[in-house]
Amino acid sequence: MTAITAPDLPEPRSAPAIRLGARSSLLIALTTVFGVVAFAWPLFIHQHAGQNTAHNGDAPWIFVALIPLLLAIVMAELSEGAIDAKAVALLGILAACYAALRVPSPGINGFEPEWFVLILAARVFGRGFGFVLGATAFFASALITGGVGPWLPFQMLAAAWVGFGAGCLPPMKGWAERGMLAAYGAVAALVYGLLTNFWFWPFVGSATKWQFVPGLGTAANLHRFILFDLTTSMGFDLTRAATTVVMVLVLGRPVLAALRRAARRAVFEPEVRFVEPV
Repeated sequence: MTAITAPDLPEPRSAPAIRLGARSSLLIALTTVFGVVAFAWPLFIHQHAGQNTAHNGDAPWIFVALIPLLLAIVMAELSEGAIDAKAVALLGILAACYAALRVPSPGINGFEPEWFVLILAARVFGRGFGFVLGATAFFASALITGGVGPWLPFQMLAAAWVGFGAGCLPPMKGWAERGMLAAYGAVAALVYGLLTNFWFWPFVGSATKWQFVPGLGTAANLHRFILFDLTTSMGFDLTRAATTVVMVLVLGRPVLAALRRAARRAVFEPEVRFVEPV
């Protein structure tokens, strides 16, 4: 007899720990728009500050606005029963793991192994969880490593977008999945570096030949920024990307298995209710 085998189907994805409802989706969209404005406003109003004054005045206000928006996303899901105490506890544990990985490696030469935790957690628990985890984990790690400054709200926003993107990746399994996550990690590491350069670039003054020029135009200034990024920090960003790729490929399988096992045991599923037929 010929053995009949089941088709090689992708592994079912775990139920997201934070299931995005209408209100939380709207809040994430609002936070994203707020973040884009916070990053890009110097391009459009053509203001220029002196060297080393990048967002010193507006960063505290951005941070004050960002925290309530993140809390509102969680509260919106709590009110709809889409997130429970288990998901909140898991969020705290993973944020602590992310922060612990930053302690021995505070960005020296781009060696940042913590990013694979965010990418794999968002892959298993969903894009809503990844968005909140990215912001809260970076905030917690900044408190531990002494990285609090005007750059922090911009780093939190960039990390939240990295987590959200990881949660949006299509279903795959095995080496294909880990390869996809590694490729995403490389791209996300480069984009994160691009964003965190952009938060201060309009304010560096004459410290570089590719500085922001007020009144030059948005497209021309963006071209100058790309050249600035390539000539100042691409080596750092490539090291971050390579570290993320290696960590995902080497540790991806056991970490994904552990996270999925935790998701199965936590049972992040809607409560089943039986009603009498009408």
